[in-house]
Amino acid sequence: MNNATEVKKIEIFDPPMCCVSGLCGPDIDPALLDINEAILKIKKEFDGQVQIERYLLSQQGPKFMQQPEVMKRLQTNGVEILPVTLVNGKVVKEREYPGYEELMKYIKEKS
Repeated sequence: MNNATEVKKIEIFDPPMCCVSGLCGPDIDPALLDINEAILKIKKEFDGQVQIERYLLSQQGPKFMQQPEVMKRLQTNGVEILPVTLVNGKVVKEREYPGYEELMKYIKEKS
């Protein structure tokens, strides 16, 4: 990253799931495994330089309401629009989770 003091904030707004990570139940979605692994890897690699949070609609509804871009998309498209990924408050992806390489691209881009 160009500026060592700049902390990127990545937020992922998840669809309703049975548990916080979605890694529960008999049929685990491979996309949830991938995003979970990617987040853990990035948190380890960047050690505080990148803040990544996931919010679950059914458990953290207020976080959705605090984000106008996410609310607008939900009102227009319904929960099918989820997951929605934001980088520093800007929507960068909808309807599917970013992969590790995409997350790295978001981190390396200038804000």
